[in-house]
Amino acid sequence: MILVTGTSGHLGRLVVDALLDRISPSEIVAGARSIANVSDLAERGVHVRTVDYDRPDTLGAAFDGVDTVLLVSSSEVGRRAAQHQTVIDAARAAGVSHLAYTSILRADTSPMLLAAEHLATERAIEASGLAHTFLRNGWYIENYTANLAPALEHGTLVGSAGTGRIAAATRSDYAAAAAQVLTSAAHERAVYELAGNPFTMYELAAAVSAEVGRSIGYTDLAPADYRAVLVQAGVPEGFADVLVDADVNVARGQLDAPSTDLASLLGRPLTPLPDAIRAGLAATAVR
Repeated sequence: MILVTGTSGHLGRLVVDALLDRISPSEIVAGARSIANVSDLAERGVHVRTVDYDRPDTLGAAFDGVDTVLLVSSSEVGRRAAQHQTVIDAARAAGVSHLAYTSILRADTSPMLLAAEHLATERAIEASGLAHTFLRNGWYIENYTANLAPALEHGTLVGSAGTGRIAAATRSDYAAAAAQVLTSAAHERAVYELAGNPFTMYELAAAVSAEVGRSIGYTDLAPADYRAVLVQAGVPEGFADVLVDADVNVARGQLDAPSTDLASLLGRPLTPLPDAIRAGLAATAVR
């Protein structure tokens, strides 16, 4: 059986959906902190089990009969390395044959604040002796398209990315690639740099403008000013620092990549940016 962790979140749920297109639901285990949040998957025949990164006692039963695991990275920045170690230890104790992990683009060389815990997790997986695959996901297009309301209200996107290019892709594309890896032994010991078709923030603004039929700009701010905007909007200061750091590194080219690994795993073209923007707008009240 294949266990996917974090299935009450966006990416984990999409991976289960992609697996359901490939294999029987009886071969899938959906792990979540609260199984009530994934009860609909149980209704579709998927095994639903409690997987709480902060409660090691939940993991023994969750891993029963599991051969392959996708460790979807925790969203709790600053706590992730320890949380992931708990899952790695449980996978090893259960005799799991293959562990895949959703890491970050160029985890071993990236200067981004977000990269440190991903690299620590990769090193812990290597030290475990488990056969593994690293899915080094680039940025999600939804990082932008799911938060378009302020830009539509004020007529501009804001950030500190300059003219840096962002090789982003949709979560559904990353999820489909993960499902491909989980259902084939050919990917063990592989490291995939998963990147989409790059765009700048100015190009993103132009693409949004084309979809809404009015001009949406991009305002490039000094990092300190961007941080102030985020904090004023209610973003916690620690996370605001992470977001600003990401944009500074976009400007330096750290989220651009020439890799074709994602398209190769998918065996099809990536979701076009306009399609992703339309999906984001469909969920946005303001146009």
